[in-house]
Formats: sequence, structure tokens, C-alpha cells
Amino acid sequence: MGARMHDIIHDDDEHHHIEEENREMIATGTDGAFMERIGRIVAVSGGRAVIMLDPAGAMDDNPSPEIGTLLKVDTDETVALALVSSLSSPMPEADADSHEEARIVEVEFIGELGKAADGALGDFRRGVSQYPGLGAVVGRASHDELEKVYACDGEAAIKVGVIHQDQSIPAMVKMNEMLGKHFAILGTTGTGKSCSVALILRRVLEGNPNAHILLLDMHHEYATAFPDLAEVISPETLNLPFWLLNFEEICEILIGDHANREEDTEVLRELIPQARARYRHGANGRLSKVRETADAQNIGVDAPLPYRASDLIALLDTCMGKLDLKNNLAPYKRIKAKLEAVTRDPRYAFMFGSLTVNDNMAEVVGRLFRIPVAGRPITVLELGGLPSEVINVVVSVLARMAFDFGYHAGGKVPLTFVCEEAHRYVPNDPNAGFAPTRRAISKIAKEGRKYGVSLCIITQRPSELDPTILSQCNTLFSLRLSNERDQEILRAGISDSAASLLDFMPTMGVGEAIAIGEGISLPCRIRFDRLPAEHLPRSSTAAFSEHWRSDVTDPNFLRMIISRWRQEDMEIMATTAAMPESMPPPPAAQPAPPPAPAPAPQPEPAMDRPAAAPQPRPASASGGGEAIADLRSSLSDVLRKFREQ
Repeated sequence: MGARMHDIIHDDDEHHHIEEENREMIATGTDGAFMERIGRIVAVSGGRAVIMLDPAGAMDDNPSPEIGTLLKVDTDETVALALVSSLSSPMPEADADSHEEARIVEVEFIGELGKAADGALGDFRRGVSQYPGLGAVVGRASHDELEKVYACDGEAAIKVGVIHQDQSIPAMVKMNEMLGKHFAILGTTGTGKSCSVALILRRVLEGNPNAHILLLDMHHEYATAFPDLAEVISPETLNLPFWLLNFEEICEILIGDHANREEDTEVLRELIPQARARYRHGANGRLSKVRETADAQNIGVDAPLPYRASDLIALLDTCMGKLDLKNNLAPYKRIKAKLEAVTRDPRYAFMFGSLTVNDNMAEVVGRLFRIPVAGRPITVLELGGLPSEVINVVVSVLARMAFDFGYHAGGKVPLTFVCEEAHRYVPNDPNAGFAPTRRAISKIAKEGRKYGVSLCIITQRPSELDPTILSQCNTLFSLRLSNERDQEILRAGISDSAASLLDFMPTMGVGEAIAIGEGISLPCRIRFDRLPAEHLPRSSTAAFSEHWRSDVTDPNFLRMIISRWRQEDMEIMATTAAMPESMPPPPAAQPAPPPAPAPAPQPEPAMDRPAAAPQPRPASASGGGEAIADLRSSLSDVLRKFREQ
């Protein structure tokens, strides 16, 4: 195209003598409507064209278009639309005020507006059915035409801001396309990324009060953004029983990564199904060893069925009592020591802190995924404060449960899984991160659409994110990105016309973004709406100059900070000191009580441990008790299918 442009400049000796009537700022189109003329087409190649702008003297009141501007060309049956992708002046004049300088614009055709017999414009459609010829007059798209192009009709469209080219035109997003095919919000820290996330989700919830959204909040930012809409779950109120973890996830906590991992893994693979079998028949007393082993063989190691930590410890003790060689005891001792440590560690109270083990999977799933909604359609799960070594496991459990729930519910209850700081969980390096977390999120990205599970990826470093995940996001909102590697990741997967918009990324202001993909009518530069102060996330930058104007003279300030700093370790030490040196022996077999329809909650052996993690408060719904009962019954049916898989 560059060589062609050079030939055009030299061959077009007549461009200094454009007829006066063709240089007028207002020209008449083929349908009789006025058009704001800027130049004419001098080359067409495939879906691209070269436009020679009219001499500068004819455009004093109508400056040159900028990259991303939408231009139009009248044809017999349509109005072809094109995005400016490049500007140049191949033969600049020494005199800056010269009106004889040739100016070239390259565009890419992206769609058209149909025309009725009376000249009225129809709806916008992608693709071009009739290309303009050489010499065709080019003008700027009018306000009415821009409205038709960027319009999103129907109740499923949400307004998130305004179009940069004409800020009187709203930036609309097609909600079903955005959620159904996943979306991503990208941007360097400080560019308004958190505010953009809060804005988009609030606009979704305003029109969909019975939505089901789970937002993973790494930095305690979003509770203030949804004070009236969110069920906020902190580490202190989180309840995620350890028995919901699959085999890989529980191994990550109890075994970790060490040289003898395979030996320890085989021990857990054998004993966890036996522990599940003991709980399953807990109401009818202990099983015989033969019956217990046979029953365990019918229980999958990943089955989401309850079991007690005390039963697992008792099984470890039983196995150790049967071994003759001391060198065979090491795997059992390691697992037992770790299990005892996490059960008395207050940081793990959300998993191991309950004094009794209940089959409360329906309550846990209902609270996380807002079933019933009860006026709070979004769950904000604050992950900050959890042990760093367990955060990846928690995200793995939640992503896996979201997909499995959607699968077994048959897509009848669509969910949106919002993953903040996604590059931490699905990094570009295949050897980094936690493999089950990567697989769980990838599964949502690749297959979640079929079962009503959508994914929202939020990251400040696209280049550090697994490219497979980003490639599955069919709608992108990219705020300012200064790093070249991050920009190249985006350019690799989008069209040339949209790629030219990315040139603005390093210089865009706070709250501005390039919007691309199926949720947007056309790639465009937008400015997000501002949220009211009461709905802003807690993500403001520290005011250094304000805080540094005065000294910290309070003698108790440092003591308070250090006390808070040490609190977790002090709690662990105090809890450890109160623990007996050895676990009490497992209870003897108890006489069988009368048969019950379901196992009663089975208490763990008495031991000093942190208080149980607070149970979720019962949700109130305006629909009445019967409606809630129906929802819970449906949820129970889904969980039954889940376990029978």
C-alpha cells in the first residue's frame, strides 16, 4: 500500500487543480442529502482505500480527521463506512501554511448503512456489499449516522459511557454478547480499571436484579462499590469446607511440593475415600473393615461428599500401627502433622474450623452463587487476608464449582465469574501458578458458554496472562497500557482497523478505553461514565503530599500497627500451645441409633481450636417462603446430579 501511495502522489498531477465546486465543504450525496466532504478516493485495494484530502485551504473550518474517525462514502444503494487507520503527508512542503501539500488518509471499510427507495437510511450491518470507485467523494459520518452505527437496540443493551468522536452519542454494550462469550478489562494500575469494572457490573445489575455474579476481590476494593447489592464475604465469614476440595486441591494443602510427594499422594488417594465412607455411614455406627474398604471403592476420590478430619487422622494412626519398618512411617507422619497443623491454624478456620461436619453443600453453593438472590445479586469474595499458599486453591475450588454447577444445572441459572488480577491464577508461564486453577478457569473460558457460565478477566499485565484465556474473551475494554509487550498481545488478535486505535493506548486519559469485540457494534474509543462517590471502589492512590505535611507523633501508632502485624502469628502460637501433644484415640464403635433419613452432623473429637467460621446468615426473599423452598429444592436436585456423576 505504501508503494501504491507513492505512485499516486506522483501520477496525480491534477490534484492541485480540483474544480471549485468539488472543493466545497458541503457536498451533495447520491441520495440528495448534504455531506461534509473532506476528500476523494484515489485507490482501492480489497477492504482498504486511500483518500486524498482536499487542499488545506478548503478545510480551514474542517480539520483533518484523526485515527479512529468514522468516514462515509455514498454509493447507489448503501452508505459505506470506513475507519481511519493511517495519516501521512508523503511530500511535505517547507512552508507550514502552504495549501498545496498533499495529504493522504488510509481507511479500512468496516460496514454499511442500507438505503431505502426514498433515501432513508437503514440499520447498520457489518461488511460491505458495494465498494466505492475511484474519485468517490468521502465525508465525515454525520451525527445521525453515528447514532445508527453505535446503537444497540433492546433491553439487553447497557450504557457504559460516550463515544470519543461524538460525546453526545452513548457508548452501548450488548450485554448478552459480552457475557455469553466472555470479556476482559485491561489497564495499567491507576487508569480507572477498578472503576470501570464497578461501572460495567452495576449497569448490568441495574437492569438484571436477579443476576448471579461472583467477584474475586484481591485487594478489598469492591465492597464499597456495591453496598446495596453485594453479599460481601471476608476471610472471617467465608465458609468453604475442606471436603469440597478435589484430590489435587487437598494434596496442595496437605502435601505441597517436596521430594516425596508421590508417596504421600498415594496414601491420601487410599484413605480419603475410606474417610468419606465412614462419614456416609456415621449414623449407623462403624463399618467392618471389609465393608468399609468395599464401600470406599465405590466413592470417587474427587466426589464432593463430606468426611471428618478426625476420621482421616484415625485411619492414618491405624495404618501406622500396622507397619513394621520405621522408614515406611514417614508419609503418614508428614500428612498427620500437616493435617493437625492446619486444623488448629486460625487462618484456615474457613476450611477446617467447624467443630462439626455437616453436609451443607447446598448452603455453601447458594451463598456463593446467590441462590436465591434475596436482593443481593453479586457476591464479593475478599481473598486478601487468606494464607498466600491457599489462595490459588480457593480460586481453583470456586472456578471448578462454578463450571460444575452450570453444567449440572443445564445452564438454567447463568453465572458470571469475575477474576481480578487474573495473571496470578493463569500465568503465561506454564510452570508457574497452580495447575488445577489454570485448568478450572480455562475450562470456563473454553466451554462455559454452553452451560451459562461466563468469565470476566481483569488484569494489568496481558503479556503475563495465558494467551489461551485472553483469546477466548470476545469483548475487550483496554484502558491505558504503556508496556509494549502488553500492546503487542492485543494487536496480535484484532483487525487492522482496531489495531490502529491501539496507538492511542499509551496516551489515553483516566477512564478512557478502546472497546473491541462482539459486545460492541464497532471498535471505538470511549470514555466511561463517572460513578457517584458512594459507589466508587476503594482503590484511590495514596495522597503522599497530603500525608507528608505532618509528622506522626502518636506514640501508640506504631504499637497498634505492629500489634495488628503480629496478630496472626500470636494466635497461631497461642492455639498451638493449648493443643495436647497427641490426638485423642478414635472413639470406639457406638451402638447403632434408629435409622435416620440423612446422617446427623458428626462432631470432631474435642480439642482446642479456633472458633468456627461464622455460618452464612439466612437470606430473606420477598417472594415468600414457598418460593425459597422451591429454589432450594432445585438446588438440591442439581447437587444430587453433581455427586452422582
